[in-house]
Amino acid sequence: MTANTRSLRVMSFNLRFASETGPHPWSERRPVMRRLLHRQAPQLLGTQEGLYGQLRDIAHDLGPRYAWLGLGRHGGSRDEFTAVFYDITRLVPEEYDHFWLSDTPSLIGSATWGNVVVRMATWIRFADRRTGKRFHMLNTHLDHVHQYARERSAELITTRLGPDPALPRVVTGDFNVPAHRNPVYTTMLTKGALVDTWDSAAERGPQYATFHGYRPLVPDGDRIDWILTSPSVRTWRAEIDTFSENGKFPSDHLPVQALVEL
Repeated sequence: MTANTRSLRVMSFNLRFASETGPHPWSERRPVMRRLLHRQAPQLLGTQEGLYGQLRDIAHDLGPRYAWLGLGRHGGSRDEFTAVFYDITRLVPEEYDHFWLSDTPSLIGSATWGNVVVRMATWIRFADRRTGKRFHMLNTHLDHVHQYARERSAELITTRLGPDPALPRVVTGDFNVPAHRNPVYTTMLTKGALVDTWDSAAERGPQYATFHGYRPLVPDGDRIDWILTSPSVRTWRAEIDTFSENGKFPSDHLPVQALVEL
């Protein structure tokens, strides 16, 4: 995606947790991941499912121009993260926090809505070195089984999109439901006062199901991975990246991208 000096390259990417078991081990996916990220060079990257060692690998592969923030969903480095990577030459984190998608959002590892898998969100207030503007970014991963938990999670997230309502918001995540066809999507857009960059983009690439599970890609399939923004944020282009090498994909999800101007 081409950019002007004010635009920001945003990506949301479910990394598929690192494992050496099965037909798609991290050791084989990592080089493909490295080349995809170098090729796209996102300046703001919300990730889901990354494990601590895997995130360290990605940080190493991205190089010293990038830093990241995150916490394991069971605290410390334990279990999966909703980690956020950012280009330090462009963005400065001024404040950040984590909360859990439960009735006790400040309690590390809490899950109260029937979901066995712990779910959480990470939010950061960034300052943009280039434009001087500030914005809130939130990254999350909703439950893959329980609709009730997803709906309660969406309700909670919309109340915690950032403590300063005057600042624009950028939300990335794997929501595990299709855009336009689930109450979670409606809640995020209406109660969160957000727009879907895929719909608001001046230009967009071909649509594919963002979860492919290492099977053939599905044109015009369900988008369960989204980048949402405040209506004031302009989206120049949205894309779903289908990059692979020799039939190998870096993850079982496709990354989604948006070129935005705050």
